[in-house]
Amino acid sequence: MLIDSHCHLDKLDVSHYAGGLDELITTTHAAGVTEMLCIGVNTQQFPLMLAQVQDYEFIHASAGVHPLGVKADTDWVLLAEQAALDKVIAVGETGLDYHYAPETKDIQLDAFMQHMRIANEVKKPLIVHSRSARQDTVELLRENANLDVGGIIHCFTEDQAMADACLDLGFYISISGIATFRNADALRDVIRHLPLDRILVETDAPYLAPVPHRGKQNEPLFVSYVAQFVADIKGVSLDELATVTTQNFHRLFGLSES
Repeated sequence: MLIDSHCHLDKLDVSHYAGGLDELITTTHAAGVTEMLCIGVNTQQFPLMLAQVQDYEFIHASAGVHPLGVKADTDWVLLAEQAALDKVIAVGETGLDYHYAPETKDIQLDAFMQHMRIANEVKKPLIVHSRSARQDTVELLRENANLDVGGIIHCFTEDQAMADACLDLGFYISISGIATFRNADALRDVIRHLPLDRILVETDAPYLAPVPHRGKQNEPLFVSYVAQFVADIKGVSLDELATVTTQNFHRLFGLSES
């Protein structure tokens, strides 16, 4: 029983499945990935994404505009409407990325604020992307996020100081396949110090496939590799890691046990 806390099902190449995305989903679920959170990154693409997962009770959705795709004329009223839908349990993917797009910093900052405003209105957790923007990310969350609701720092790759700051704010830390990469020693050290009751696991599929699938398309099924790797670092069994991360996910989003 595992939950993929962050994937992009609408962006997967499913040509190797005779039944397309439906077969990928049912195969993944049958293999023990009991829930998935499909992440919204664009208001215009959101309706199609939602339609693809709407009929699956075990697949949840988020609504957001990725910081690398945000525009000055983003329709925040539309995003607020999408975020209020019952199928949507989180707001984002939002956040700051100064690594790939430092030139759009001002637009990203405004967009992050808009996402937090909407999340506060609908009272749903945030899905936060942060790269090369540690100080601004933490400060804005501290000053503007609904810390009673909290959220996830997804695909965490930052240092221990940022992990501690985000944990202090009540956020959960989600670990992706990057932890399995050869050059990820610093991240593995952070994972060793994370409390079990604040860890989640994810694929970020179709991106960042874990070893031994690195370089190939990632899929939600591969969350088991991430979970096993994190379990080994933490010195617990895969069953225990699966149980605690499932409980963490349900606690954060106020979901009942399946």
